[in-house]
Amino acid sequence: MAAALATSVHAAEDPTDDPSRLGDLSLEQLLEVSVTSVSKREQKLTEAAAAIAVLSNDDLRRSGATTVAEALRLVPGLQVAAVNSSQAAISARGFNSLYANKLLVLVDGRAVYTTLFGGVYWDLEQVRLEDVDRIEVIRGPGATVWGANAVNGVINVVTRSARETQGGWVGGGGGDVHRAMGGARFGGMLGTDTYYRVFGNYWENDDFPLANGDPSGDNWSGGHSGFRLDRYAPSDTHLTWQADATTLTLDSANGQAYNVNTLGRWTREASSHSSVELQAYYDRTHRDEEERVHDLR
Repeated sequence: MAAALATSVHAAEDPTDDPSRLGDLSLEQLLEVSVTSVSKREQKLTEAAAAIAVLSNDDLRRSGATTVAEALRLVPGLQVAAVNSSQAAISARGFNSLYANKLLVLVDGRAVYTTLFGGVYWDLEQVRLEDVDRIEVIRGPGATVWGANAVNGVINVVTRSARETQGGWVGGGGGDVHRAMGGARFGGMLGTDTYYRVFGNYWENDDFPLANGDPSGDNWSGGHSGFRLDRYAPSDTHLTWQADATTLTLDSANGQAYNVNTLGRWTREASSHSSVELQAYYDRTHRDEEERVHDLR
């Protein structure tokens, strides 16, 4: 069991942050959800020629999930399993294992799979769900337009602009496995058209019990911090720069892991039907842990 609390110092500007306003929308307006993962351009969900599901920010807040891996249990057709206290096995259309390498995972267009085995270390992907705009999931080979690792589909995590996360937020919680978790975020403005947010998280997780009730020795803890800048320049130009770092302490495995990354994006709206986008990022992941064999007798 787990419990959590959160305090918003200043409400964000996104209209969907007020659930009562969703009831004022017509069915046609609710269907106007835009996705970008199918054809690498924004289009209506109803017009996407693929088996696609979208988790909105409101879906994530209502779900009670604390990580992206947990939230993906809400997506039909995905196989999501907890391997141990820190690792998850996530895939689509079968072929699931801890080292699943046939499902491409993106965070704001940055591929987060490791080249070691082509899969994802999910314990290093600690994107704050309060800052996620939506999670788009494509199931099937229609996602191969994205290239490597997209044989069975694509998971695209799209975070919110700094303009949509103004003000402060503080949250925390705890439970029997997720022993402690907490974080804070603050967003503000630099000038008249530049927005920023800074954030930090910490969490501590207990062991998963073995079948005989003994601890499995996979307890772990970690932290995640970073920032994002968004500048809305004239002539329909949007500039984004973001960076974050995650560190893990794998206590019982005598291990350490970290990920650092930074991303820059320039977007120019050429017309109501076309745009130009340039993006570049740097990503580094390191992991060092001992493999433990437990006596199950």
